[in-house]
Amino acid sequence: MKSVESGCAKTKTPAILSRFPPTSVNMKMSTLSRVVEVGLHACGIWPYLPSTVICRLFWIVLLGTAQVLQYQYLLIHYHSDNFSDFMDGMSSAMAYTLLFIKLTILWANQRTFSDILQMMSTDWKNCGLTDHSLYITTSRAKLSHRFSHWIIGLQVIAIVLYSCGVLAVNADEVRQMNVSAREHILKMKLPFTVSTSPVYALIMILQFFHLVMCGYGISLVNSLVVTLIVHIGGQIDILRDWLLRAFSKNVVNTVNGITIRTLITKHQRIVVFSQNIENLYTYIALMLFVSDTLIICCLGFIIVTSIGTPDGPAILVRSVLFYIVMNLETFIYCFAGEYLSAKSQMIGDAAYDSLWYDLTSRKSRVALLVILRSQKRLTMTIGKIMDLSLERFTNVVKASASYVSVLLAMN
Repeated sequence: MKSVESGCAKTKTPAILSRFPPTSVNMKMSTLSRVVEVGLHACGIWPYLPSTVICRLFWIVLLGTAQVLQYQYLLIHYHSDNFSDFMDGMSSAMAYTLLFIKLTILWANQRTFSDILQMMSTDWKNCGLTDHSLYITTSRAKLSHRFSHWIIGLQVIAIVLYSCGVLAVNADEVRQMNVSAREHILKMKLPFTVSTSPVYALIMILQFFHLVMCGYGISLVNSLVVTLIVHIGGQIDILRDWLLRAFSKNVVNTVNGITIRTLITKHQRIVVFSQNIENLYTYIALMLFVSDTLIICCLGFIIVTSIGTPDGPAILVRSVLFYIVMNLETFIYCFAGEYLSAKSQMIGDAAYDSLWYDLTSRKSRVALLVILRSQKRLTMTIGKIMDLSLERFTNVVKASASYVSVLLAMN
């Protein structure tokens, strides 16, 4: 499938040209940033490519091998005296289990994702009906690119700091003299004993590579949902603009190519696009809320218990940003659901604010139907059980804090 590109390069007018530099006007635009698109190819999510099977096998082997070694470590150290190390290993193991579940769900919904890409491509081709539509579509694409870069960049920084924290813990004299006593970046039960420095260095390099790959995959899935939500938000803004233009006093059947049929089709496409996002991410959100609550709890426990200990600064370096990133992941999904619900209500408000009462009976009935349909909000749900909202995010934070208090009391 071809990349989602702009099909409206020849429709630009001097009014819109003044808003963008010449280089950005002539470039091929896409709502998906290049780094996200490459990641979708590498993770085997991009549909119907010859390399899809190979990429999926690579991730299955990469994650499957690491997960077996990680959970073996947890089973062996379940009754360990160092409970913080156990919680650290469990938090990282659960994070990568969640990544494997996310990828599996996206692989299983390849057809739905293909429909989403086709609809985005059509939206780009139709963005030249008005100058304002082109401006909104392009600005939303740039906004999604920025969000994607920030999410991926923050994940990379968290990985680097986490690795540096492990190296800082290994800086004491005892661990420098005894290679087998040194900590690894990821808590794993290796099938052999690490007794020499070259072998230890090789293990650390491989684990860092694994960590970078998994961090990229986690941030990629989060960036994709942000991109889709920003895109549909832009399409809702375009529909609102069209409603105000078409339902105006003393107008003919078309205004800048906008007809009643165009409005109905646009609204229906937005509803279908929202349903596709819901089908793609509802079960991902369910698994995320179950696992992230426990992961945030584990990391919070590690941070609290490390304060005042000799290795406390090093543990804080590797755990604090990891804690922030996991909270940010939950916030992204909750904010996406809240944003989609709020934007969908604006469609009915725009139709109501237009001069629909001054139009013919046929056009006014269309406006009333748009208002009625908009009363049913577009939402993202957690496993089709409850809506994603900012209130859900506060519940996750409260629940995690409660679990940390219980663990501190039991410790």
